[in-house]
Amino acid sequence: QVQLVESGGGLVQPGGSLRLSCEAIDIDFRLYDMGWYRQGPGKQRDLVASISSRGVTNYADNVKGRFTISRDNGKNTVYLGMTNLLPEDSAVYVCRAALRRDYWGLGTQVTVSS
Repeated sequence: QVQLVESGGGLVQPGGSLRLSCEAIDIDFRLYDMGWYRQGPGKQRDLVASISSRGVTNYADNVKGRFTISRDNGKNTVYLGMTNLLPEDSAVYVCRAALRRDYWGLGTQVTVSS
């Protein structure tokens, strides 16, 4: 059964850093394009960053220079490094794997607050 398991969320002060992880289970991970999305309360789910199977990255404008997406095909894991976090970065962060169909994780909560 395919699963995407996110971890690494939590409460952090403004200006702080977090690193999210998403482990993919039971897929040929190296073939999939991977992405991180986020959804705040009462908001739509938006793309934060993506990385293709070939390692090409793409970022939302409001996280460029602060967030870094990377992948480790040997560990079936995609990461999202987040620095200089702002209160508006608070959201549930969800991992997506895309090839012929999409798979989604359940998400991990990130709260940026003093």
